[in-house]
Amino acid sequence: MFNNNNISTSLIKKAGLTLIVLVLLVSSFVIIDAGERGVVLRLGEINRVVQPGIAFRIPLVDQVVKMEVRTTKEEVEASAASNDLQIVTSNVAIQYNIIPGDVGLLYEEVGTSFRERIISPAIQDAIKATTANFNAEELITKRNEVSEQMEDVLRARLLEAHISVTNVDVIDFNFSSSFNAAIEAKVTAEQDALREENRLRQIEFEALQIIETATAEAESIRIQAQAIQQQGGKDYVQLKAVEKWDGKLPQQFIPGSTIPFLNLVQ
Repeated sequence: MFNNNNISTSLIKKAGLTLIVLVLLVSSFVIIDAGERGVVLRLGEINRVVQPGIAFRIPLVDQVVKMEVRTTKEEVEASAASNDLQIVTSNVAIQYNIIPGDVGLLYEEVGTSFRERIISPAIQDAIKATTANFNAEELITKRNEVSEQMEDVLRARLLEAHISVTNVDVIDFNFSSSFNAAIEAKVTAEQDALREENRLRQIEFEALQIIETATAEAESIRIQAQAIQQQGGKDYVQLKAVEKWDGKLPQQFIPGSTIPFLNLVQ
C-alpha cells in the first residue's frame, strides 16, 4: 500500500512537471502577423524588434508587444478661426502608418498610445495653422489647396514621431449660422444682379434692332425720293400702282381715263 502511494505521488509529480514544461515550451513562441512588428521587452527594457512570423521569447522574462504598421485611417474634428475671424469647424481624415524600421523608437518614446498623444494633437494643430492662412470663403473655394497645406504640416510633424502620412482629406467645413446666412444672401444678390444684367442686354439688343430697322427704312425712302427727282415721278407712280393692283382689269373705262402702268401704245 505504501509503495502504491509513492508510485501515485511520483506519477502526479511527473505529470505536473511535464505540463509545466509544455506550458513553458508553448509560451516560448509567439506569432507576429503580416503588417505587424513585435517589440520584445526583456524585464521591461526593449531587447529587439521582430518581423512577421514565429518569434522566440524567454518565458516569464520576455514580453512581446505587437505594433501594427499597416496604413490606418484617423478622423479628427477641430474648431479654428480663419484669417477673417470666422469660426470654422473642420472634419479632417488622414491615412498614416508607423515607419516599420522605427517601431522600436516609437514604442520607446511614446508606447502604444501614440494616437491619443501624437496623431490627434498633430491634426488639431495642423487644422488651426492652415485655417488661419485662408478666409472663410477661400476654405470652400480652395479646398484642394487647404488639404495640400495641411498635409505638408502633418507630414513634417509626424515624420519626427516616426509616422508616415500618406493622405490628408478635408471631409467637411462647418461655419456659424450667421456666416451661412451671409453666404446665402450674397449668392442671392449675385443671382439677382445676373438676371438684371441679362435683362439690360436684351433691352440693348432690342434697341439696336429698332435703330437698324429705322435706318434701313430711312435709306429706302431716300432712294425712292432720289428716283422721283431724277425721273419726274413717273416711274415711282407706276411702281406704287403695281404694288396696289389686284391683277384684274376694270370692266368699264371712264372716257379719258388710263391705266398708268399699262402702256398699250409703243
